[in-house]
Amino acid sequence: MSKKRGRPLTEALTEAERVCLSNGAQLTELRRTVLQLILEAPGPLTAYQLLDQLKEIRKSAVPPTVYRTLEFLMENRLVHKIEQLNAFIPCSDAHHDHHDVQFLICEKCGTVAEIEDHAIVRALAKAAEKQGFHPGKAVVELDGICAACSTSAH
Repeated sequence: MSKKRGRPLTEALTEAERVCLSNGAQLTELRRTVLQLILEAPGPLTAYQLLDQLKEIRKSAVPPTVYRTLEFLMENRLVHKIEQLNAFIPCSDAHHDHHDVQFLICEKCGTVAEIEDHAIVRALAKAAEKQGFHPGKAVVELDGICAACSTSAH
């Protein structure tokens, strides 16, 4: 059984169905398949990587299909888009605030870790307010080297 972030795949998909139902939406077969591909991926996937994988399952898949599906998954807080990479990762918790999240992107192995540190958000809001700026969402993407790559380098 595949696992993502310590959770069995079936459990993650069941939770996704619950989230969609609570939002008045449906996790269709296509949406479930795309989410499963993202959950099973070792790292972030671009829309075209998803399309290539999806075409192996559904020959008729086209870019608009993937983009609409990704939009649905983001709206339902099941995946995040990493802007810097133009790629998608599963959300670690559909119930947290998606507008105040931070991503740690490893420059060596390409893994992305999702964190939610409210102190970072408060510090950014405070700094912005000093400039007379009224912040909206505070998504931070930080480049660096992950713990695994740091350890293997020594």
